[in-house]
Amino acid sequence: MSNVAYQVMWNRLISIVEEQAQALVRTAFSTSVREAGDLSAGVYNAEGLMLAQAVTGTPGHVNAMADAVAHFIRRIGRENINEGDVYITNDPWEGTGHLHDVTVVSPSFHKGNHVGFFACTAHVVDIGGRGFGADAASVYEEGLYIPIMKFVDRGTVDETLIRIVRGNVREPDQLVGDMYALATCNEIGHRRLVEMMDEFALSDLEGIGDFILENSRRATLERIAALPRETATGAMRIDGFATPIDLKVKLTIEVDRMHCDFAGTSGLDKKGINVPLVYTKAYACYALKCAIAPEIPNNAASLAPFEVSAPVDSIVNAVHPAPVALRHVIGHMIPDTVYDALDKILPATVPAEGAGCLCNFQVSLRPAPGKSGQRSEVLTFNSGGAGARPTVDGLNATAFPSGVMTMPIEATEHTGPVIIWRKELRPDSGGAGEHRGGLGQYMEVGATEGHEFDFSAMFDRVDHPARGRQGGQDGAPTTIVRDDGTMMQGKGKQHVPEGRRVMLAFPGGAGYGDAASRDPEMVKRDLARGYISAEAARNTYGLSAETVDAVLAAVAKGKTE
Repeated sequence: MSNVAYQVMWNRLISIVEEQAQALVRTAFSTSVREAGDLSAGVYNAEGLMLAQAVTGTPGHVNAMADAVAHFIRRIGRENINEGDVYITNDPWEGTGHLHDVTVVSPSFHKGNHVGFFACTAHVVDIGGRGFGADAASVYEEGLYIPIMKFVDRGTVDETLIRIVRGNVREPDQLVGDMYALATCNEIGHRRLVEMMDEFALSDLEGIGDFILENSRRATLERIAALPRETATGAMRIDGFATPIDLKVKLTIEVDRMHCDFAGTSGLDKKGINVPLVYTKAYACYALKCAIAPEIPNNAASLAPFEVSAPVDSIVNAVHPAPVALRHVIGHMIPDTVYDALDKILPATVPAEGAGCLCNFQVSLRPAPGKSGQRSEVLTFNSGGAGARPTVDGLNATAFPSGVMTMPIEATEHTGPVIIWRKELRPDSGGAGEHRGGLGQYMEVGATEGHEFDFSAMFDRVDHPARGRQGGQDGAPTTIVRDDGTMMQGKGKQHVPEGRRVMLAFPGGAGYGDAASRDPEMVKRDLARGYISAEAARNTYGLSAETVDAVLAAVAKGKTE
Protein backbone atom coordinates (compact mmCIF):
# COMPACT_ATOMS: atom_id res chain seq x y z
CA MET A 1 0.00 0.00 0.00
CA SER A 2 1.40 3.43 -0.93
CA ASN A 3 2.18 6.17 1.56
CA VAL A 4 -0.41 8.36 -0.15
CA ALA A 5 -3.11 5.78 0.51
CA TYR A 6 -1.99 5.45 4.12
CA GLN A 7 -2.13 9.22 4.54
CA VAL A 8 -5.68 9.26 3.20
CA MET A 9 -6.62 6.51 5.65
CA TRP A 10 -4.96 8.39 8.54
CA ASN A 11 -7.08 11.43 7.76
CA ARG A 12 -10.12 9.18 7.49
CA LEU A 13 -9.46 7.74 10.97
CA ILE A 14 -9.28 11.23 12.42
CA SER A 15 -12.60 12.11 10.78
CA ILE A 16 -14.12 8.85 12.08
CA VAL A 17 -13.26 9.59 15.69
CA GLU A 18 -14.46 13.17 15.28
CA GLU A 19 -17.82 11.85 14.08
CA GLN A 20 -17.73 9.50 17.08
CA ALA A 21 -17.24 12.48 19.42
CA GLN A 22 -19.94 14.55 17.75
CA ALA A 23 -22.38 11.67 18.08
CA LEU A 24 -21.70 11.68 21.81
CA VAL A 25 -22.32 15.43 21.98
CA ARG A 26 -25.66 14.99 20.21
CA THR A 27 -26.88 12.03 22.26
CA ALA A 28 -25.50 12.64 25.77
CA PHE A 29 -27.85 13.50 28.62
CA SER A 30 -25.37 15.39 30.83
CA THR A 31 -24.97 19.11 30.11
CA SER A 32 -21.24 18.76 30.76
CA VAL A 33 -21.03 16.65 27.60
CA ARG A 34 -23.59 18.09 25.22
CA GLU A 35 -23.00 21.77 26.07
CA ALA A 36 -19.38 21.95 27.26
CA GLY A 37 -17.76 19.15 25.24
CA ASP A 38 -16.19 17.55 28.31
CA LEU A 39 -15.42 14.27 26.56
CA SER A 40 -12.96 12.39 24.39
CA ALA A 41 -13.03 9.77 21.67
CA GLY A 42 -10.34 7.64 20.05
CA VAL A 43 -9.51 4.59 17.97
CA TYR A 44 -6.87 2.02 18.95
CA ASN A 45 -5.13 -0.92 17.33
CA ALA A 46 -5.61 -4.46 18.60
CA GLU A 47 -2.70 -4.01 21.02
CA GLY A 48 -4.42 -1.05 22.67
CA LEU A 49 -2.22 1.71 21.20
CA MET A 50 -4.10 4.90 20.30
CA LEU A 51 -4.00 5.61 16.56
CA ALA A 52 -6.19 8.72 16.39
CA GLN A 53 -8.18 10.99 18.65
CA ALA A 54 -11.04 13.37 18.03
CA VAL A 55 -10.38 17.10 17.83
CA THR A 56 -13.43 17.59 20.05
CA GLY A 57 -12.53 16.81 23.63
CA THR A 58 -10.19 17.73 26.47
CA PRO A 59 -6.49 16.88 26.91
CA GLY A 60 -7.17 15.47 30.35
CA HIS A 61 -9.57 12.95 28.88
CA VAL A 62 -7.82 12.14 25.63
CA ASN A 63 -4.23 11.92 26.87
CA ALA A 64 -5.30 9.98 29.96
CA MET A 65 -7.52 7.72 27.87
CA ALA A 66 -4.48 6.91 25.71
CA ASP A 67 -3.30 4.64 28.52
CA ALA A 68 -6.71 3.27 29.48
CA VAL A 69 -7.33 0.62 26.84
CA ALA A 70 -4.30 -1.38 27.97
CA HIS A 71 -5.92 -1.60 31.41
CA PHE A 72 -9.14 -2.87 29.85
CA ILE A 73 -7.29 -5.56 27.91
CA ARG A 74 -5.49 -6.69 31.04
CA ARG A 75 -8.60 -6.70 33.25
CA ILE A 76 -11.02 -8.26 30.77
CA GLY A 77 -8.49 -10.73 29.35
CA ARG A 78 -7.94 -11.23 25.64
CA GLU A 79 -9.66 -14.59 25.78
CA ASN A 80 -12.85 -12.84 26.97
CA ILE A 81 -12.95 -10.16 24.27
CA ASN A 82 -15.88 -10.97 22.01
CA GLU A 83 -17.79 -9.38 19.16
CA GLY A 84 -20.72 -7.39 20.55
CA ASP A 85 -18.97 -6.59 23.85
CA VAL A 86 -18.88 -3.16 25.50
CA TYR A 87 -16.68 -2.48 28.56
CA ILE A 88 -17.00 0.27 31.13
CA THR A 89 -15.25 1.84 34.12
CA ASN A 90 -14.88 5.06 36.07
CA ASP A 91 -11.74 3.94 37.91
CA PRO A 92 -9.73 7.15 38.53
CA TRP A 93 -6.39 5.36 38.16
CA GLU A 94 -7.19 3.18 35.16
CA GLY A 95 -9.54 5.66 33.49
CA THR A 96 -9.18 9.44 33.38
CA GLY A 97 -8.70 10.63 36.93
CA HIS A 98 -11.95 10.74 38.92
CA LEU A 99 -15.22 8.88 39.42
CA HIS A 100 -17.26 11.42 37.46
CA ASP A 101 -15.55 10.32 34.22
CA VAL A 102 -17.12 7.24 32.69
CA THR A 103 -14.96 5.51 30.09
CA VAL A 104 -16.46 3.00 27.66
CA VAL A 105 -14.35 0.73 25.43
CA SER A 106 -15.71 -1.41 22.60
CA PRO A 107 -13.72 -4.01 20.65
CA SER A 108 -14.01 -3.67 16.89
CA PHE A 109 -14.35 -6.80 14.77
CA HIS A 110 -14.19 -7.04 10.97
CA LYS A 111 -15.27 -10.25 9.25
CA GLY A 112 -14.90 -12.10 12.51
CA ASN A 113 -11.40 -10.82 13.28
CA HIS A 114 -10.59 -8.51 16.18
CA VAL A 115 -8.93 -5.46 14.59
CA GLY A 116 -8.97 -2.77 17.26
CA PHE A 117 -10.91 -0.80 19.85
CA PHE A 118 -12.95 2.37 20.10
CA ALA A 119 -13.01 4.26 23.38
CA CYS A 120 -14.73 7.35 24.68
CA THR A 121 -15.03 9.21 27.96
CA ALA A 122 -17.61 11.64 29.30
CA HIS A 123 -17.91 13.65 32.49
CA VAL A 124 -21.28 12.84 34.05
CA VAL A 125 -23.14 15.33 36.24
CA ASP A 126 -23.73 12.95 39.14
CA ILE A 127 -22.12 9.70 40.26
CA GLY A 128 -23.62 9.59 43.76
CA GLY A 129 -21.66 9.98 46.99
CA ARG A 130 -21.07 13.51 48.25
CA GLY A 131 -21.57 14.92 44.78
CA PHE A 132 -19.07 16.74 42.61
CA GLY A 133 -16.83 18.72 44.95
CA ALA A 134 -13.73 18.73 47.11
CA ASP A 135 -15.32 17.79 50.44
CA ALA A 136 -14.57 14.07 50.60
CA ALA A 137 -11.74 12.62 52.70
CA SER A 138 -11.37 9.48 50.55
CA VAL A 139 -12.42 8.21 47.14
CA TYR A 140 -14.98 5.97 48.86
CA GLU A 141 -17.06 9.06 49.71
CA GLU A 142 -16.93 10.50 46.22
CA GLY A 143 -19.45 8.26 44.52
CA LEU A 144 -20.20 4.92 42.92
CA TYR A 145 -17.14 2.99 41.74
CA ILE A 146 -17.50 0.87 38.60
CA PRO A 147 -14.52 -1.45 38.11
CA ILE A 148 -13.45 -2.40 34.60
CA MET A 149 -16.19 -4.81 33.57
CA LYS A 150 -18.56 -5.75 30.78
CA PHE A 151 -21.45 -3.37 30.27
CA VAL A 152 -22.58 -5.45 27.31
CA ASP A 153 -21.60 -9.12 26.87
CA ARG A 154 -21.97 -10.31 23.26
CA GLY A 155 -24.87 -7.93 22.71
CA THR A 156 -26.63 -8.44 26.07
CA VAL A 157 -26.72 -5.51 28.52
CA ASP A 158 -25.82 -6.29 32.14
CA GLU A 159 -29.10 -5.36 33.81
CA THR A 160 -27.63 -5.95 37.27
CA LEU A 161 -25.10 -3.20 36.63
CA ILE A 162 -27.90 -0.89 35.47
CA ARG A 163 -29.88 -1.54 38.67
CA ILE A 164 -26.82 -0.87 40.84
CA VAL A 165 -26.17 2.40 39.01
CA ARG A 166 -29.78 3.50 39.31
CA GLY A 167 -29.81 2.72 43.02
CA ASN A 168 -26.74 4.82 43.82
CA VAL A 169 -27.04 8.12 41.97
CA ARG A 170 -29.29 11.19 42.17
CA GLU A 171 -29.94 11.44 38.43
CA PRO A 172 -30.34 7.80 37.33
CA ASP A 173 -31.98 8.44 33.96
CA GLN A 174 -29.28 10.94 33.09
CA LEU A 175 -26.40 8.64 33.97
CA VAL A 176 -27.82 5.54 32.35
CA GLY A 177 -28.61 7.60 29.27
CA ASP A 178 -24.99 8.74 29.15
CA MET A 179 -23.78 5.14 29.43
CA TYR A 180 -25.85 4.17 26.41
CA ALA A 181 -24.71 7.29 24.54
CA LEU A 182 -21.07 6.35 25.14
CA ALA A 183 -21.66 2.83 23.86
CA THR A 184 -23.54 4.12 20.84
CA CYS A 185 -20.84 6.58 19.79
CA ASN A 186 -18.30 3.73 19.85
CA GLU A 187 -20.64 1.75 17.62
CA ILE A 188 -20.79 4.63 15.15
CA GLY A 189 -16.99 4.73 15.05
CA HIS A 190 -16.91 0.97 14.45
CA ARG A 191 -19.36 1.24 11.53
CA ARG A 192 -17.28 3.94 9.85
CA LEU A 193 -14.11 1.91 10.39
CA VAL A 194 -15.63 -1.16 8.74
CA GLU A 195 -16.67 1.01 5.78
CA MET A 196 -13.11 2.29 5.44
CA MET A 197 -11.61 -1.19 5.69
CA ASP A 198 -13.96 -2.49 3.00
CA GLU A 199 -13.18 0.47 0.76
CA PHE A 200 -9.41 -0.05 1.02
CA ALA A 201 -9.60 -3.88 1.16
CA LEU A 202 -7.98 -4.05 4.61
CA SER A 203 -8.11 -7.19 6.71
CA ASP A 204 -6.54 -5.53 9.75
CA LEU A 205 -5.10 -2.19 10.95
CA GLU A 206 -1.48 -3.28 11.21
CA GLY A 207 -0.24 -1.51 8.09
CA ILE A 208 -1.99 1.81 8.68
CA GLY A 209 -1.20 1.58 12.39
CA ASP A 210 2.52 1.13 11.77
CA PHE A 211 2.47 4.04 9.30
CA ILE A 212 0.76 6.36 11.79
CA LEU A 213 2.92 5.44 14.75
CA GLU A 214 6.25 5.44 12.92
CA ASN A 215 5.68 8.79 11.19
CA SER A 216 4.38 10.41 14.37
CA ARG A 217 7.30 9.11 16.40
CA ARG A 218 9.87 10.29 13.85
CA ALA A 219 8.32 13.74 13.47
CA THR A 220 8.09 14.28 17.23
CA LEU A 221 11.67 13.15 17.83
CA GLU A 222 12.87 15.51 15.09
CA ARG A 223 11.26 18.42 16.92
CA ILE A 224 12.81 17.41 20.23
CA ALA A 225 16.25 16.85 18.69
CA ALA A 226 16.23 20.42 17.38
CA LEU A 227 15.90 21.83 20.90
CA PRO A 228 18.80 22.80 23.20
CA ARG A 229 19.90 20.06 25.62
CA GLU A 230 19.10 21.96 28.78
CA THR A 231 17.42 21.57 32.15
CA ALA A 232 15.27 24.18 33.89
CA THR A 233 12.95 24.32 36.86
CA GLY A 234 9.48 25.79 37.21
CA ALA A 235 7.21 26.43 40.18
CA MET A 236 3.79 27.77 41.03
CA ARG A 237 1.90 28.34 44.27
CA ILE A 238 -1.89 28.00 44.15
CA ASP A 239 -4.69 28.14 46.68
CA GLY A 240 -5.26 24.50 47.55
CA PHE A 241 -8.19 23.70 49.84
CA ALA A 242 -7.24 24.91 53.32
CA THR A 243 -3.53 25.54 52.73
CA PRO A 244 -1.56 26.62 49.65
CA ILE A 245 -0.15 24.04 47.24
CA ASP A 246 3.32 24.25 45.70
CA LEU A 247 3.81 22.71 42.27
CA LYS A 248 7.43 22.19 41.25
CA VAL A 249 8.89 20.64 38.12
CA LYS A 250 12.32 19.99 36.64
CA LEU A 251 12.21 19.88 32.84
CA THR A 252 15.01 18.06 31.06
CA ILE A 253 15.41 18.06 27.28
CA GLU A 254 17.40 15.14 25.89
CA VAL A 255 18.05 14.08 22.31
CA ASP A 256 15.06 11.73 22.17
CA ARG A 257 12.74 12.75 25.01
CA MET A 258 11.52 15.51 27.29
CA HIS A 259 11.13 14.61 30.92
CA CYS A 260 9.11 16.38 33.63
CA ASP A 261 10.00 15.47 37.21
CA PHE A 262 7.59 16.83 39.83
CA ALA A 263 9.80 16.05 42.86
CA GLY A 264 9.39 18.74 45.52
CA THR A 265 5.68 19.24 44.83
CA SER A 266 3.35 19.36 47.86
CA GLY A 267 2.10 16.11 49.37
CA LEU A 268 -1.44 14.77 49.40
CA ASP A 269 -4.23 17.06 50.49
CA LYS A 270 -6.84 15.85 52.97
CA LYS A 271 -9.59 16.90 50.58
CA GLY A 272 -10.51 15.90 47.05
CA ILE A 273 -8.12 17.99 44.99
CA ASN A 274 -5.48 15.28 44.56
CA VAL A 275 -4.38 14.17 41.10
CA PRO A 276 -3.72 10.62 39.85
CA LEU A 277 -0.47 10.43 37.89
CA VAL A 278 -2.31 9.58 34.67
CA TYR A 279 -3.97 13.02 34.74
CA THR A 280 -0.72 14.80 35.64
CA LYS A 281 0.91 13.06 32.71
CA ALA A 282 -1.96 14.04 30.41
CA TYR A 283 -1.59 17.78 31.03
CA ALA A 284 2.20 17.87 31.24
CA CYS A 285 2.40 16.09 27.87
CA TYR A 286 -0.22 18.41 26.44
CA ALA A 287 1.73 21.49 27.53
CA LEU A 288 4.94 20.27 25.92
CA LYS A 289 3.25 19.10 22.76
CA CYS A 290 1.49 22.46 22.30
CA ALA A 291 4.83 24.24 22.52
CA ILE A 292 6.99 21.77 20.58
CA ALA A 293 4.87 19.87 18.07
CA PRO A 294 1.30 21.19 17.99
CA GLU A 295 0.50 20.12 14.43
CA ILE A 296 1.46 16.45 14.85
CA PRO A 297 -1.74 14.50 15.54
CA ASN A 298 -2.14 12.95 18.98
CA ASN A 299 -1.52 9.23 19.19
CA ALA A 300 0.49 6.79 21.25
CA ALA A 301 3.74 7.48 19.38
CA SER A 302 3.54 11.29 19.36
CA LEU A 303 2.92 11.27 23.13
CA ALA A 304 5.55 8.67 24.05
CA PRO A 305 8.65 10.95 24.04
CA PHE A 306 7.08 13.18 26.71
CA GLU A 307 7.76 11.47 30.01
CA VAL A 308 6.47 12.39 33.46
CA SER A 309 7.43 11.26 36.95
CA ALA A 310 6.30 12.35 40.41
CA PRO A 311 6.78 11.03 43.93
CA VAL A 312 4.08 8.67 45.14
CA ASP A 313 1.71 10.43 47.54
CA SER A 314 2.54 13.85 46.18
CA ILE A 315 -0.53 15.84 45.18
CA VAL A 316 0.25 15.09 41.50
CA ASN A 317 0.68 11.34 42.06
CA ALA A 318 -2.16 10.42 44.39
CA VAL A 319 -2.81 6.73 44.80
CA HIS A 320 -5.87 4.86 46.05
CA PRO A 321 -7.82 5.70 48.24
CA ALA A 322 -6.97 9.43 48.02
CA PRO A 323 -9.94 11.72 47.24
CA VAL A 324 -9.59 12.96 43.66
CA ALA A 325 -12.96 14.41 42.60
CA LEU A 326 -11.53 17.85 41.78
CA ARG A 327 -8.29 16.59 40.28
CA HIS A 328 -8.77 19.11 37.48
CA VAL A 329 -8.28 22.11 39.80
CA ILE A 330 -4.65 21.12 40.33
CA GLY A 331 -4.22 19.32 37.01
CA HIS A 332 -5.15 22.35 34.93
CA MET A 333 -2.36 24.30 36.62
CA ILE A 334 0.30 21.85 35.47
CA PRO A 335 0.83 23.38 31.98
CA ASP A 336 1.62 26.81 33.44
CA THR A 337 4.06 25.19 35.86
CA VAL A 338 5.77 23.38 32.98
CA TYR A 339 5.82 26.62 30.98
CA ASP A 340 7.56 28.40 33.86
CA ALA A 341 10.44 26.01 33.22
CA LEU A 342 10.22 25.93 29.42
CA ASP A 343 10.26 29.74 29.21
CA LYS A 344 13.80 29.66 30.62
CA ILE A 345 14.94 27.40 27.79
CA LEU A 346 12.81 28.68 24.91
CA PRO A 347 12.02 32.37 25.54
CA ALA A 348 9.19 34.04 23.60
CA THR A 349 7.51 30.67 23.07
CA VAL A 350 4.95 30.08 25.82
CA PRO A 351 2.10 32.27 27.16
CA ALA A 352 1.83 34.01 30.50
CA GLU A 353 -0.16 32.24 33.19
CA GLY A 354 -3.92 32.16 32.79
CA ALA A 355 -6.87 31.30 35.00
CA GLY A 356 -5.77 27.68 34.66
CA CYS A 357 -8.50 25.53 36.12
CA LEU A 358 -12.09 25.79 34.99
CA CYS A 359 -14.38 27.98 37.10
CA ASN A 360 -16.89 25.21 37.78
CA PHE A 361 -19.63 25.04 40.34
CA GLN A 362 -22.46 22.63 41.08
CA VAL A 363 -25.76 23.73 42.59
CA SER A 364 -27.79 21.21 44.60
CA LEU A 365 -31.30 22.67 44.72
CA ARG A 366 -34.20 21.65 46.97
CA PRO A 367 -37.44 23.20 48.28
CA ALA A 368 -36.88 25.63 51.14
CA PRO A 369 -38.38 24.57 54.51
CA GLY A 370 -42.18 24.67 54.29
CA LYS A 371 -42.12 25.21 50.51
CA SER A 372 -42.82 22.94 47.56
CA GLY A 373 -40.49 22.73 44.63
CA GLN A 374 -38.04 20.73 42.58
CA ARG A 375 -34.88 18.88 43.59
CA SER A 376 -32.12 19.12 41.03
CA GLU A 377 -28.37 18.89 40.47
CA VAL A 378 -27.07 21.63 38.16
CA LEU A 379 -23.45 21.64 37.02
CA THR A 380 -22.03 24.48 34.98
CA PHE A 381 -18.60 25.01 33.44
CA ASN A 382 -17.21 28.51 33.11
CA SER A 383 -13.84 30.05 32.34
CA GLY A 384 -11.56 32.83 33.45
CA GLY A 385 -9.15 34.55 31.09
CA ALA A 386 -6.25 32.94 29.26
CA GLY A 387 -2.74 34.32 29.60
CA ALA A 388 -1.32 36.72 27.04
CA ARG A 389 0.92 35.16 24.41
CA PRO A 390 4.30 36.41 23.19
CA THR A 391 2.76 38.17 20.19
CA VAL A 392 -0.96 38.53 20.92
CA ASP A 393 -3.44 39.19 23.74
CA GLY A 394 -4.90 36.41 25.84
CA LEU A 395 -8.37 35.12 25.03
CA ASN A 396 -11.29 36.34 27.14
CA ALA A 397 -13.25 33.81 29.23
CA THR A 398 -11.56 30.91 27.46
CA ALA A 399 -10.53 27.64 29.06
CA PHE A 400 -6.85 26.87 28.65
CA PRO A 401 -5.58 24.20 28.95
CA SER A 402 -8.79 22.17 29.09
CA GLY A 403 -10.49 23.61 26.02
CA VAL A 404 -13.89 22.98 27.62
CA MET A 405 -16.64 25.28 26.40
CA THR A 406 -18.63 27.57 28.66
CA MET A 407 -22.21 26.37 29.14
CA PRO A 408 -24.91 28.69 27.83
CA ILE A 409 -27.15 30.25 30.48
CA GLU A 410 -30.25 28.88 28.74
CA ALA A 411 -28.96 25.31 28.95
CA THR A 412 -27.98 25.72 32.58
CA GLU A 413 -31.34 27.15 33.62
CA HIS A 414 -33.15 24.42 31.67
CA THR A 415 -31.72 21.69 33.93
CA GLY A 416 -33.23 22.92 37.21
CA PRO A 417 -34.69 25.86 39.18
CA VAL A 418 -31.48 27.89 39.02
CA ILE A 419 -31.27 31.50 37.80
CA ILE A 420 -28.16 33.12 36.33
CA TRP A 421 -28.83 36.78 37.02
CA ARG A 422 -25.64 38.09 35.48
CA LYS A 423 -22.94 36.83 33.16
CA GLU A 424 -20.59 39.32 31.52
CA LEU A 425 -16.93 40.06 30.94
CA ARG A 426 -14.98 41.53 33.86
CA PRO A 427 -13.20 44.79 32.85
CA ASP A 428 -9.61 45.31 34.04
CA SER A 429 -9.25 41.66 35.04
CA GLY A 430 -6.72 40.87 32.31
CA GLY A 431 -3.16 41.58 33.43
CA ALA A 432 -1.63 44.63 31.76
CA GLY A 433 1.27 44.17 29.40
CA GLU A 434 2.54 44.75 25.90
CA HIS A 435 0.01 42.01 25.26
CA ARG A 436 -2.94 42.02 27.67
CA GLY A 437 -4.22 38.98 29.52
CA GLY A 438 -7.68 37.66 28.69
CA LEU A 439 -10.61 38.90 30.76
CA GLY A 440 -12.43 36.87 33.37
CA GLN A 441 -16.16 37.25 33.88
CA TYR A 442 -18.83 38.14 36.42
CA MET A 443 -21.65 35.80 37.35
CA GLU A 444 -24.56 36.04 39.81
CA VAL A 445 -26.28 32.78 40.70
CA GLY A 446 -29.55 32.22 42.54
CA ALA A 447 -32.61 29.99 42.56
CA THR A 448 -36.27 30.38 41.72
CA GLU A 449 -38.68 31.34 44.48
CA GLY A 450 -39.18 28.69 47.13
CA HIS A 451 -35.78 27.04 46.71
CA GLU A 452 -32.57 26.98 48.70
CA PHE A 453 -29.37 25.33 47.53
CA ASP A 454 -25.92 24.06 48.36
CA PHE A 455 -23.25 25.72 46.28
CA SER A 456 -20.22 23.51 45.59
CA ALA A 457 -17.34 25.83 44.67
CA MET A 458 -14.44 24.56 42.56
CA PHE A 459 -12.30 27.66 42.14
CA ASP A 460 -8.67 28.67 42.49
CA ARG A 461 -6.72 31.89 41.93
CA VAL A 462 -8.43 33.46 44.96
CA ASP A 463 -5.17 34.14 46.80
CA HIS A 464 -2.71 33.40 44.01
CA PRO A 465 -3.69 35.11 40.75
CA ALA A 466 -2.07 34.37 37.41
CA ARG A 467 1.48 35.72 37.20
CA GLY A 468 2.69 37.90 34.36
CA ARG A 469 5.59 36.95 32.12
CA GLN A 470 8.49 39.03 30.83
CA GLY A 471 7.34 42.12 32.74
CA GLY A 472 3.62 41.63 32.28
CA GLN A 473 1.31 42.24 35.22
CA ASP A 474 -0.73 39.69 37.14
CA GLY A 475 -4.34 38.91 36.29
CA ALA A 476 -7.16 39.72 38.70
CA PRO A 477 -7.95 37.12 41.40
CA THR A 478 -11.14 35.14 41.88
CA THR A 479 -13.72 36.53 44.32
CA ILE A 480 -16.82 34.78 45.74
CA VAL A 481 -19.31 36.35 48.14
CA ARG A 482 -23.04 36.19 48.89
CA ASP A 483 -25.15 39.19 48.01
CA ASP A 484 -25.64 39.92 51.73
CA GLY A 485 -21.89 40.37 52.12
CA THR A 486 -21.15 36.93 53.58
CA MET A 487 -17.74 35.76 52.37
CA MET A 488 -17.59 32.32 50.76
CA GLN A 489 -14.75 29.87 50.25
CA GLY A 490 -13.17 29.11 46.89
CA LYS A 491 -13.71 25.38 47.36
CA GLY A 492 -16.26 23.22 49.13
CA LYS A 493 -20.03 22.86 49.56
CA GLN A 494 -21.69 25.91 51.16
CA HIS A 495 -25.33 26.57 51.98
CA VAL A 496 -27.20 29.44 50.32
CA PRO A 497 -30.60 30.33 51.89
CA GLU A 498 -33.73 31.04 49.91
CA GLY A 499 -33.62 34.43 48.24
CA ARG A 500 -29.85 34.86 48.40
CA ARG A 501 -27.46 35.00 45.44
CA VAL A 502 -23.81 34.06 44.96
CA MET A 503 -21.71 36.85 43.44
CA LEU A 504 -18.74 35.56 41.44
CA ALA A 505 -15.81 37.26 39.74
CA PHE A 506 -13.65 34.83 37.76
CA PRO A 507 -9.91 35.46 37.35
CA GLY A 508 -8.16 37.14 34.47
CA GLY A 509 -5.12 35.95 32.56
CA ALA A 510 -1.77 37.61 33.12
CA GLY A 511 -0.04 40.04 30.79
CA TYR A 512 3.06 39.51 28.65
CA GLY A 513 5.75 42.18 28.37
CA ASP A 514 5.91 45.73 29.72
CA ALA A 515 2.60 47.61 29.60
CA ALA A 516 4.50 50.75 28.55
CA SER A 517 5.27 49.02 25.24
CA ARG A 518 1.64 48.35 24.34
CA ASP A 519 0.45 49.86 21.08
CA PRO A 520 -1.65 52.95 21.98
CA GLU A 521 -4.17 51.95 19.31
CA MET A 522 -4.72 48.65 21.12
CA VAL A 523 -5.23 50.52 24.39
CA LYS A 524 -7.84 52.75 22.75
CA ARG A 525 -9.54 49.70 21.26
CA ASP A 526 -9.69 48.03 24.69
CA LEU A 527 -11.12 51.18 26.23
CA ALA A 528 -13.77 51.49 23.53
CA ARG A 529 -14.81 47.87 23.99
CA GLY A 530 -15.02 48.21 27.75
CA TYR A 531 -12.18 45.75 28.37
CA ILE A 532 -10.32 48.32 30.46
CA SER A 533 -11.48 51.31 32.49
CA ALA A 534 -10.59 54.93 31.88
CA GLU A 535 -8.40 54.78 35.00
CA ALA A 536 -6.43 51.84 33.65
CA ALA A 537 -6.03 53.51 30.27
CA ARG A 538 -4.55 56.59 31.96
CA ASN A 539 -2.63 55.18 34.90
CA THR A 540 -1.47 51.81 33.61
CA TYR A 541 -1.06 52.38 29.88
CA GLY A 542 -0.31 56.11 29.86
CA LEU A 543 -3.05 57.45 27.60
CA SER A 544 -3.62 61.15 28.08
CA ALA A 545 -6.83 62.35 29.71
CA GLU A 546 -7.77 64.07 26.46
CA THR A 547 -7.38 60.87 24.45
CA VAL A 548 -9.40 58.88 26.99
CA ASP A 549 -12.19 61.46 26.91
CA ALA A 550 -12.21 61.42 23.11
CA VAL A 551 -12.51 57.62 22.95
CA LEU A 552 -15.35 57.57 25.48
CA ALA A 553 -17.14 60.40 23.70
CA ALA A 554 -16.95 58.48 20.41
CA VAL A 555 -18.36 55.38 22.10
CA ALA A 556 -21.22 57.40 23.64
CA LYS A 557 -21.99 59.01 20.31
CA GLY A 558 -22.11 55.63 18.59
CA LYS A 559 -24.58 54.32 21.15
CA THR A 560 -26.95 57.21 20.61
CA GLU A 561 -26.93 57.10 16.82
